[in-house]
Amino acid sequence: MTTTDVTAYLAGLDDGLREIGEKLVPVIEAALPDGSGAMWHGHPTWSLGDKPGRMPVCLLKAYRSYITFGLWRGQEVLDSSGRLDPGSRQMASVKLSTVDDVDAALFTDWIRRAVALEAK
Repeated sequence: MTTTDVTAYLAGLDDGLREIGEKLVPVIEAALPDGSGAMWHGHPTWSLGDKPGRMPVCLLKAYRSYITFGLWRGQEVLDSSGRLDPGSRQMASVKLSTVDDVDAALFTDWIRRAVALEAK
């Protein structure tokens, strides 16, 4: 799927995945009011810098049956829930298969912690 913005990316998803994305994006945007969401490397990424991918904080990426919500420095984020799975480099993510998997309070905490890491 080739799109130029987050809204178009979500619109191109199957119903179930689109619902997850539509629940997740407002959580990200509320937790990251000084950030900007844009397409970067084929999926939505929210960054603190003035260009997509400059000081990236988080992303979402759709697969066939789930959406990954990832944090660039997620392995450094305190996660008492145990839901964040470590990935490559410093990244960590969680797989979301239903809208019920979106935990707004938990994800907001993760995003704020990730932003604080960038401020150091």
